[in-house]
Parts: sequence; structure tokens; C-alpha cells
Amino acid sequence: MTPSSPVSALTIAGSDSGGGAGIQADLKAFAAHRVHGLSAIAALTAQNTRGVSAVHVPPLAFLQAQIDACFADFDIHAVKLGMLANAEVIGLVADALEKYRPTHVVLDPVMVATSGARLLEDSALHAMRTRLLPLATLLTPNIPEAELLLGRPITRADEAEDAAAALLDLGAGAVLLKGGHLHEGARVVDRYFDGVTRDEFIHARLPVDAHGTGCTLASAITAQLCQGLSLPNACEAAIDYVARGLQGGYYPGRSEVLVIDHFGAARPA
Repeated sequence: MTPSSPVSALTIAGSDSGGGAGIQADLKAFAAHRVHGLSAIAALTAQNTRGVSAVHVPPLAFLQAQIDACFADFDIHAVKLGMLANAEVIGLVADALEKYRPTHVVLDPVMVATSGARLLEDSALHAMRTRLLPLATLLTPNIPEAELLLGRPITRADEAEDAAAALLDLGAGAVLLKGGHLHEGARVVDRYFDGVTRDEFIHARLPVDAHGTGCTLASAITAQLCQGLSLPNACEAAIDYVARGLQGGYYPGRSEVLVIDHFGAARPA
């Protein structure tokens, strides 16, 4: 029997030493969707469920070598971008995307950790707007990240709808504005807009403090795109995946911070 070749997805992001977010969460989500996961580590964090205590950015030449090695050997269907800590890293990644031209680029603009720690240098914000957003098939910011990108507060549902359109105007192909930080009662509303299709994906708000949800959502969308789903359908399927993972989540550390159960999330109810 000849083994089959699974599709491949590449994550260019930061490593989470606690295993709940970043590269580690991305690879778990890829595997749960039966997608071969590749990684290029753009930053290393000393991190656990309580927060981020240190960040180290490896030399640019080493990041370049990782990206080149992946594209030289694998048929990469989609790329997921996570924590890119400074303008130099963003510029290198943008140059690589312009060189290799992957079919899909899912940009999770990791700027603020769930714990509140700032993960993106101020000098990188302009580079994020001008270099990466125009290359993104899909942008997946949370509310604080959207506020940083747009330079204005988002506190109401109508402001969130306007923000999705404004983010699209910055150059991304589509936007999924995550609603977990917006208070809309007992529900969470994630808003999708691509200039033509506008949709809302609604789930019940769970009374938990979770870690790695943004990384997992973006990587699950990336995996669904690898499997051939359209952008809106990939977003919906990935949001359902995260919701299932939260319902079966667990507490690996000493704090009351939940981590997603990827294996349980891979089995729809």
C-alpha cells in the first residue's frame, strides 16, 4: 500500500513554552484536521497559563532559513501568521510571502496576549498595516488588536461592524473580527466581511478564562482552507471547532486558565 500525501500548512509564529498557544496550538490544530503541520519559529516566549515573562526573537537569517526549507520541500497550501514581534521580522516574512505566493495567508495579528501582555513592538504596527495586511487572504483580529490597527475604540456592536469594513479597507482580502472582548450579553459574535459577504457567527459565552483561542481559531481556519473550504465556510467550521474544544477543555497549569482540547474538538457532536 502506498501511503497518501496529506496537504501541508505552514505556521510562522511564536513558540509558547506552556503549550497552550502559539506554534504548539497551531500544530495541534493542523494535526486534528489531518493537515501536515510545518513551522517557522519567529519568536520564543517564556510563557505559562499565568502570562508571558520573557520574549526572545531569533536572528533573521535563521527565520529565513526555516521558511526557505519549508517551501523548498513541501507543497504548502496555506500559511498562518501569528506573533511577529518587530518590524524587521514582519518585513522578512512579507518578502517571503511575496516570493513564494502561497494560495492562502491567514493573519492573526498577535499584539496583546490574553493575559494583557503587549507582544508587538510599537515600531512594528506600521509594518503590520502596510506590509502584511495587503498580503492576507484573511485577517483575524480580536477587539484590542483591531483597536490598535485602526487607532480607535470599539465598544459597541455597530462600532464592530464599522471596524470590520475599515480593516478591509487596509488591504486584507477578508476580515473575521472576533467578538470575545466585546460585551454583547450571554453570546459571542464573530463578524465576517469580505466586501461582498457579511456574516455573523454566534456562540454562547462560556464562563471560563481560556488560553490560545485566537491561535487555535486562525490555525483551524488555515487547515480548513487546505481542505478546500471557502473562506466563510472555513471560518464557521473553525469557530465550531474552537467552541467544541473549549467545552472539553482542561486546566494543565496551576492557574484557572483553560486550554483547548484539540482531540475532542476534532470529533463533531
